[in-house]
Amino acid sequence: MAQESTLVSGIAGRYATALFDLARDAGQLDTVAKDLDSLSAMLAQSADLVRLVRSPVFSREEQARAIAAVAEKAGFGDLVRRFLGVVANNRRLFVLADAIAAFKSLLSHHRGEAVAEVVSAVPLSDAQLAQIKSSLSSEAAGNVVINAKVDPSLIGGLVVKLGSRMIDASVRTKLNNLKSAMKGVA
Repeated sequence: MAQESTLVSGIAGRYATALFDLARDAGQLDTVAKDLDSLSAMLAQSADLVRLVRSPVFSREEQARAIAAVAEKAGFGDLVRRFLGVVANNRRLFVLADAIAAFKSLLSHHRGEAVAEVVSAVPLSDAQLAQIKSSLSSEAAGNVVINAKVDPSLIGGLVVKLGSRMIDASVRTKLNNLKSAMKGVA
């Protein structure tokens, strides 16, 4: 646990570590990860759910009832339902997205995987993601899991983060560097 605590920190990290330990001990890591992926997708798609999770206007009881209904409707396992109940009763639903990310980080570390964040201007094809994964796997000397995101403001190119290393080959950064260089000349 001492090594795991260096991977995640803060309130979200404590909740994620507790859930991870419970899931590992119960042999339910994959089930919990699947449920959390579903919850993460729900948060990404529903502004109302984000409002429920983040707004202090809702009472503890309202948040607990609502998140329990969401978990019930989604068919989440008992461990995730109880986790969400504890988080809601402690008025900490606002850290849910960060706790999910911290859980994924702990799970990847447990499996010996390196997580790479790849941000592109347009969605990448499966072949492109496989090529990036292959390149990163040789660099990381192990299995790499790619977390792909799209950010149209990059204009083109990629930003790749693997551990503490970042490669920014985006058109936006190149244009900003050119702009800075032009200011120095004038």
